[in-house]
Amino acid sequence: MILRDDVVIRKMKHSDFGLMVKWLNDPLVLEFYEETPFNSDKVSKKYGPRVDGNHYVTPCIVEYKKVSIGYIQFYAIQESELKKYGYSVGQNVYGIDQFIGETQLWGKGIGTSMISMMLNYLSIKKSSSSVILEVKSNNLRAISSYKKCGFKKIKELNNDLILMEWK
Repeated sequence: MILRDDVVIRKMKHSDFGLMVKWLNDPLVLEFYEETPFNSDKVSKKYGPRVDGNHYVTPCIVEYKKVSIGYIQFYAIQESELKKYGYSVGQNVYGIDQFIGETQLWGKGIGTSMISMMLNYLSIKKSSSSVILEVKSNNLRAISSYKKCGFKKIKELNNDLILMEWK
């Protein structure tokens, strides 16, 4: 789907569910990613409809040097959510969520690269007017990466979350 140097972003497949179980049970990942630990059934139930195209969220796997190392998803912000975030109905705003599940690769610039790749894709292929994400206020590594990609803090949300936007 998207390729740059040693990083590939491809659509998730059912065969990737085992990786998601692994990553979504890693305490380091869960410290910043707002999920509870997952088992196979929970991963299938949540991500199955997305993989099958029966959900508005598009799930993707990030590969680095041909090894699956993380997850990124994108989605058009739904009409009811646009108002919540302060946008007008009809604006083409996308949201993204992501993590690198192989924590030994944190801090190597791969996250910044994958996010930049996704922003380029959403801008060109989906004609997004802006892209937003929520990040925990204590996730300084992610906030730094988002700023490098051009995100700016818009406002603080409940539960120690920050809304950031890229235009």
